[in-house]
Amino acid sequence: MAYFAVQRHPTYTPFMMPQTGLDLMIPFQPGAMIAYVSLWIYVGVGPGLQRTVRDFAVYGLWLCALCGCGLTIFYFWPTQVPPPVDAATGFPGFVMLRRLDQTSNACPSMHVAVAIFTAMRVGQSLRSMRVPVALRALNAAWFVLIAYSTLATKQHVVLDVLAGALLGLIFAVMSLRWRPAFDRDSSFATVPLPS
Repeated sequence: MAYFAVQRHPTYTPFMMPQTGLDLMIPFQPGAMIAYVSLWIYVGVGPGLQRTVRDFAVYGLWLCALCGCGLTIFYFWPTQVPPPVDAATGFPGFVMLRRLDQTSNACPSMHVAVAIFTAMRVGQSLRSMRVPVALRALNAAWFVLIAYSTLATKQHVVLDVLAGALLGLIFAVMSLRWRPAFDRDSSFATVPLPS
C-alpha cells in the first residue's frame, strides 16, 4: 500500500530518468514480462531456505528494511521513466502491469534490489548446503533474467538497474554480516560470514 501511495501521490514533481545508449539498444520485449513477474516466486526462495524461525524472521526484517529504504528514496526523490514509444502490445497481462506498476518509483529499481538481495542470500544458503554448481548457476541466471526484464519491458532504465543493484547489494552484505545470535543472556552478537 505504501508503494502505491508514494507512486500515485508523489511529494515532488517526478524526475525523468535519462536513457543511456544501452537503453536505446534494448528493444521493447513484452515477452520479458514472464521473467519480470517471476520475481514474486523467486523472492520466496530465500525465506524458504532459512533453517530456523529466528533466521526466517531476521531475513524478513532485513528485506523490510531494504524496501523501507527504497520507499524513503521514492518519497524524497520521485522518479519515472519515459513511456516506451512502442508499448502497445496484446501480450497477456501487460496492460495490467502498466496499470499497476506504471513507470514511476523508478530509481532505484526495487525489482532489481530485491532480486539481488535474494540472489546473494540464496547463493549463500546453497553454498552452505554444498549443492551442485549447476543449481547455484541457476540462481544467478534467474537474477540476471529478472534484471534484464526490467529493461526489456521498459519499466526501468539502466541507471535504475544499477542503483537498485547497489542498494540490494548493500542490504544483502549487511544481512549476511550482522545477524543476531543470542547467548544465554539474550544479548546481541555478530555472526561472522561463512567462508
